[in-house]
Amino acid sequence: MSSKATGRNPSAQELREAERIAALRPSQQRDHPSAVAADPSKLAHINTYGALPEFYIDQPFSCRDCGKAEIWRAADQKWYYEEAKGHIDAKAVRCHDCRKR
Repeated sequence: MSSKATGRNPSAQELREAERIAALRPSQQRDHPSAVAADPSKLAHINTYGALPEFYIDQPFSCRDCGKAEIWRAADQKWYYEEAKGHIDAKAVRCHDCRKR
């Protein structure tokens, strides 16, 4: 599987693009072609006073253990929050290799 699909081992260009999109205003992110719409009915398990996401975008991050740069893809976020019922405040902090260890 390519890094474009998984977020693992992204190219410098992929990282720059993810960082650029992450820096946009929410209204610009929502309309970006890479944004993935959230399904509010699948987020009902989240008990929060804050707003629930309307969409997901690719999130670049550096692994807290080894420092490797990866991208938490929007589709993976949608799965994690809506299907696996992960907590909405959870964020990617470890790369794939460190999570496997």
